[in-house]
Amino acid sequence: MNESILLSLLIFSPLLGMLLLLFIPKTQENTIKLVGFLGTLLPLAVALVIYMQYKGGKALSSFSEAYEWIQFGYFPGIEVRLFAIDYELGINGFSMLLLLLTTILASLAAIASIHIKKEWKGYFMLFLLLELGMLGVFAAENLLLFFIFFELTLIPMFFLIGKWGYFDREKAAYSYLVYNGIGSAILLIVIIVLFARTGTSNIALLSEILSGNIPSNQIPLPITTELRWGLFLGILVAFGVKLPIFPLHSWMLRVHVQAPPSIVMLHSGILLKIGAFGLIRFGAGLFPEEFVSFSVILAILGVINLLYGAFLAFIQDDFKMVLAYSSISHMGIVLIGLAALNEAGIQGAIFQVISHGLISALLFFLVGVLYERVHTSSLMNLGGISKVMPLTAGFILTGAMASLGLPGMSGFVSEFMAFLGLFKEMPIIAAVGTIGIIMTAVYLLRAVLNMTYGPLNEKITEVVDIRRVELVPVLILVGLIVLIGVYPAVLTGPLQSTLETIMIGIGG
Repeated sequence: MNESILLSLLIFSPLLGMLLLLFIPKTQENTIKLVGFLGTLLPLAVALVIYMQYKGGKALSSFSEAYEWIQFGYFPGIEVRLFAIDYELGINGFSMLLLLLTTILASLAAIASIHIKKEWKGYFMLFLLLELGMLGVFAAENLLLFFIFFELTLIPMFFLIGKWGYFDREKAAYSYLVYNGIGSAILLIVIIVLFARTGTSNIALLSEILSGNIPSNQIPLPITTELRWGLFLGILVAFGVKLPIFPLHSWMLRVHVQAPPSIVMLHSGILLKIGAFGLIRFGAGLFPEEFVSFSVILAILGVINLLYGAFLAFIQDDFKMVLAYSSISHMGIVLIGLAALNEAGIQGAIFQVISHGLISALLFFLVGVLYERVHTSSLMNLGGISKVMPLTAGFILTGAMASLGLPGMSGFVSEFMAFLGLFKEMPIIAAVGTIGIIMTAVYLLRAVLNMTYGPLNEKITEVVDIRRVELVPVLILVGLIVLIGVYPAVLTGPLQSTLETIMIGIGG
């Protein structure tokens, strides 16, 4: 056990903001807004401290924490501590970047929450609870603790969608709950089976057991080949719902359209990435042999995601739906990169996770800026906004350029590496997938050009361009997108050890 408690402080720091909000009368809206925003700054500060200490040479393993928690029995003569669930936290390069991304987007989404119109106190209480759950997911070092934090994100998201969303918000909230609830149930079954068979929920120890490095007489029951495949497919479905993988995606479209933009920033930027994180951490990490055997199917699923999302985005007449299908398409790139089973592809997949988190947050924030002024996201009703909102139109074009993979922006780096990796292993599947890259440029430019340079809608001639407070999230996100695009080493350094571990596991 290490004496450092920075990870615990990071995860539970949003509770301070929630505690302060309890004592503020709901009528004091300005104070609630300020405390709600400040409640996201403490986690951001702690995440930056961890990152700076890492950059200063401190090993990521030194941040780990382990405390005895639940013991189901004592088994003399067995070296491994069986049927015990400990409070265990730890990070690697990938999870550290996701923690940093989570805290950054949470603070920016809190600024975007200025467009929320009612019940600020309840909104920010749930907002901070959601952030706590997301942080816990990326720092948990045992499966049960991961599951607890994973479930903790479902409850606030359900209410944030159902209460503060748009016209069809309740249907979207229940759709979110049902689909993700089914995925959670499948994940819980996998966790229970692994715990019952191995006597542990520690992720590192499970990896050792499943790889055969621990003798079978040190674990309660063997895990057969058939059971391994069943558990692997369970993980694939559970996190495939979250990513989402076609055809488990319909719930996500409703959420992207009906949830408030500040919440969609977190949903598209972070919550979808839990699906990719789970596939990498538990799919490739715990079941590398099955992952390798499934790689061709995974590549095909990735191309289906990429093409399906791209072609349907092209025919949408609502900008939110364009971005929703775009997210499905871009998650296909994550699957393509993982299916390559080489360093370039896996690095591209991880880059895509970070890059899409930033780009989607930027675009959905700008959608919120537009919707606040013109009360529509219909492409037909948003024509000519460059004449009345030139700054907003320019930033939307910037976000679209990043999303379609313009060199010099983060989208280019991630897409290039993912396809480079797949072309090395499966050139025919990769060649088919490039159609999706072409279609990305087509549907994004079609949507943006219709909005910015189409006929001006007379109803929006008097709107005000983006305000100073709204410029803060935009400039930060654009800056990060460009930074990764021109200096990808900012990510490759922390990710190197994670990539080496994955490659060793899959025999690369």
